[in-house]
Amino acid sequence: MENAVLRGIRGFALEIAEFSLIGPRAVLNGCRVGRECFIATGATVFNGAVIGDRSEIRINAVVHLRSCLEPGAMVPIGWVAVGDPAHILPADQHEDIWAIQKDLDFPGQVFGVSRPATGETFMPQVVPKYAAFLRRRHMSDVGDDPEGKA
Repeated sequence: MENAVLRGIRGFALEIAEFSLIGPRAVLNGCRVGRECFIATGATVFNGAVIGDRSEIRINAVVHLRSCLEPGAMVPIGWVAVGDPAHILPADQHEDIWAIQKDLDFPGQVFGVSRPATGETFMPQVVPKYAAFLRRRHMSDVGDDPEGKA
């Protein structure tokens, strides 16, 4: 539906099986969606996730990186599915989500960098690399000013 973002990226193809519906403003990044699934408005499914047949990801729910939902699973409104097999948790259970999520290696899988020591951020490694990638990718966009004078 309108304004959904559907994309595959290097290493993570996007696959959507028959009779699945992706709602408005949903974001699917390099994941696999089974048959007869419903991905509701504002839901997000991250890289490497697998959504089993006949599953529902309800409004603003999240299926985290490399997480796998069993067929027929349902992620409630605003909840988070994380892990393989996925644990389905309310968003306010951050510590429980993080305990599972940290081993899924978000910075390594998405940005190709290692998670730094506690208290440090991986953003100084990521931002210049990602900015260079986006610049190369969009140099030929109509109206782009490579000199930055526009």
